[in-house]
Amino acid sequence: MPATKAIVFDLYGTLYDVHSVVQHCDASYPGRGREISVMWRQKQLEYTWLRSLMGQYISFEQATRDALVYTCNHLKLDLDEAICTALCGAYLNLSPYPEVPAALKRLRDMGLPLAILSNGSVFSINSVVQGSGLQEHFTQLLSVEQVGVFKPDPRVYAFACREQALPASQILFVSSNAWDASGARHFGFDVCWVNRHGNTFDELGATPRAVVAGVDEIPALIGAMQAAQQ
Repeated sequence: MPATKAIVFDLYGTLYDVHSVVQHCDASYPGRGREISVMWRQKQLEYTWLRSLMGQYISFEQATRDALVYTCNHLKLDLDEAICTALCGAYLNLSPYPEVPAALKRLRDMGLPLAILSNGSVFSINSVVQGSGLQEHFTQLLSVEQVGVFKPDPRVYAFACREQALPASQILFVSSNAWDASGARHFGFDVCWVNRHGNTFDELGATPRAVVAGVDEIPALIGAMQAAQQ
């Protein structure tokens, strides 16, 4: 098996907790924060997939806003412009999972380039990463905006290979989203699935090479992989 020469991370749900918006939702709709956040995230994903299938790329910010409007309409919640703007703004300031900062530092100290490949726009990715102070760990922040289609379209993964100047077989792709991990594996990446919540992997004809419960387990995984390749 070719040696791993770079690690490419998904952003939303993998490094950053999309449900860190719950407190903001609760502030506007007391007691409804978790319910809103879960539906909002699901519709956000569905809208990226559907837009890709329709050949109608829109910005991640627009997909996020559209999904929030749907969620509030479905839950019969009044959504004025001020609340909509504030909640969508919360998606630009997500919190990293607790183990992520130290894990990224350990991986960077191991000498492997780290990158992000996200459905977020260039603006969204930069806002989230810089807002958390983790930008120093990454050599590249890659957005589907530069391709004009959302993951799991294979053109997105091919874009990452071009930007990394590496074949897929030499890149470890890390995602907590099973649909993303499946798309990356079908493309040819070595894949690690981050399964924090004991979920079941989707039946999409692909299997990740490794499954971890948190990003903090990846340095040991890389060490084992490097030992096996010697």
